[in-house]
Amino acid sequence: MERFKLRLVMEERRRSDVYPAEVLAGIDRIADLVRPFLTAQELADQPEALRDVDVLLTGWGAPVIDAALLERAPRLRAVLHAAGSVKHVVTDAAWERGVVVVSAAAANAEPVAAMTAAQIHLAARGVPGSRRVYRAERSLAASRVASGARESTVGLVALGEIGRRVAQRLRGTGVRMLAADPFATAEAAEALEVELVSLDELFERSQVVSLHAPLLPSTTGMIGEALLERMPQGATLINTARGGLIDEPALIEVLIRRADLTALLDVTVTEPPASDSPLWTLDNVELTPHVAGSMGADRAAMGQLVCEELERLIDGRPLRHEITQEALARMA
Repeated sequence: MERFKLRLVMEERRRSDVYPAEVLAGIDRIADLVRPFLTAQELADQPEALRDVDVLLTGWGAPVIDAALLERAPRLRAVLHAAGSVKHVVTDAAWERGVVVVSAAAANAEPVAAMTAAQIHLAARGVPGSRRVYRAERSLAASRVASGARESTVGLVALGEIGRRVAQRLRGTGVRMLAADPFATAEAAEALEVELVSLDELFERSQVVSLHAPLLPSTTGMIGEALLERMPQGATLINTARGGLIDEPALIEVLIRRADLTALLDVTVTEPPASDSPLWTLDNVELTPHVAGSMGADRAAMGQLVCEELERLIDGRPLRHEITQEALARMA
């Protein structure tokens, strides 16, 4: 059987992280990976580069799979994307051609879930609040603000790829878990030991709220003043999803009024926030520079996922991480 011909197109900066030597060796064993590897700009300058290519491997800085690209790639049957969302990569033209699309979002979800679960544990123990009091009082008496995590209530906004993984990590730790997700089934929630509730009830009952919803027109700014004001005394809001889920001016106003609340933000509407944003100076805000996702050597897991999906594609086996056009409409 003729071997598939592959082309790797992505930004150079993170290429060796996503596709390290051992991952490339695995790909070379099962297909013909054309060299040199290209960036999207280099691909645009080489109109014949995809003429005989069956599968396009991508990552950050991927080219857009539109009608113009497909015209230059008459044999293209699959795009395997070693990054998170494919929304900015795939167009209707790809679906119309019947191109198979795979995303390594599941591999990227793992470090996000790990960091989020760690933040939830710290927040449930009252660590962020006790840290602020300790800094102000410089006395071990600040430990009065901390507490045990058992019996704390944690609310997960959405049970998608990352929300599910966070819930799995929290099972057996003694926390109660709530979730608000219109697409989650009762059976899935029961398996995760999660109680499905409305968004209002989740904010009212949760000592820690963690956001995991995709950023869609329907979810943009969904976390506003009314919900934030429902949060219990001393509660913590965690966002490792998308900054646009939160009405940021409303969040700032609430945090100014309620110094008891804490916001742990790995993402913001503008990254980084404007230099004069109160998010930099509010004592009850902790910012991190969008580091929850795959960083450094962690990124190799995405390349490995792509390699494994490529092998299934070549063998004619069902793919585990294929993205359909219908599913993409509900995804980030």
